[in-house]
Amino acid sequence: MNAHAPAAQAPHRLTTSAMIASIAEDGQRTAKAPFGHALARLAEERQDIVGLSADLAKYTDMHVFREAHPERFFQMGMAEQVMLGAAAGLAEVGLVPFASTYSVFATRRAYDFLCLDIAEPGLNVNVVGALPGLTTGYGPSHQATEDLAILRGMPGLTIVDPADSVDIEQAVPALAAAPGPTYLRLLRGAVPTVLDEYDYRFELGRAAQLRGGRDVLFISTGLMTTRALAAARDLEADHIDVAVLHVPTIKPLDRETILREATKGRLVVTLENHTLVGGLAESVASCLAFAGAGTSSGAGT
Repeated sequence: MNAHAPAAQAPHRLTTSAMIASIAEDGQRTAKAPFGHALARLAEERQDIVGLSADLAKYTDMHVFREAHPERFFQMGMAEQVMLGAAAGLAEVGLVPFASTYSVFATRRAYDFLCLDIAEPGLNVNVVGALPGLTTGYGPSHQATEDLAILRGMPGLTIVDPADSVDIEQAVPALAAAPGPTYLRLLRGAVPTVLDEYDYRFELGRAAQLRGGRDVLFISTGLMTTRALAAARDLEADHIDVAVLHVPTIKPLDRETILREATKGRLVVTLENHTLVGGLAESVASCLAFAGAGTSSGAGT
């Protein structure tokens, strides 16, 4: 062995910040921490807004609220069940809590507390789940590819999957105003800004047609709506006319709009950042099946 030969370099390991990278494409307009800023603004108007974190304020953009309203922020540590139980107690005395953690912890680890302490009594607790679907390199322990499937059957729970910063900023006050429990799939960090180009306004429980098209209908939710819009533009080069229907509220589902748009004789394709089991694809398919109105095919990430 040559004693002077250079030592082999160890493989480069991604840092935490790189693994939780922005979902924005190169050159795309973004807004920094839209959830945190929207919640801080709302708290200026409403004294009943409080925020909680399970030791992840920095990674769920809750730190923006914490810095703006430290007296209304509660750091609960790495105890998601305790956080949701405390949020329920805060709601019981008339406050409106937003409790943030990673989606996997809110759904897998704290399901019973969310169901029995919050959903069953219909309390106005807003659970904010970061890293939904495949938006992290941490691997299966942190990838919430089945959170929608887990939560869709929970009684009285509203589920929102926003597409971009515009969706998030408008959804926060709407969720606070909703009387019952909600679950928001959070896009964090530098979040794309797209929907302002489509005269869009978030309405809880309503889908929005972002573009029309005679050949194909994309029904999308969450970050996949930005991909659906990009794919629709690319397909124009092949003379394929694609409509895009954005479904920000998974539950309650806007069945009326989905049925109206999906029964116009076009191919229907769903796009979601979630397993095909129990998410948007099944929601759309069951909507059509129960109405006896055709078929759909799904495309998950």
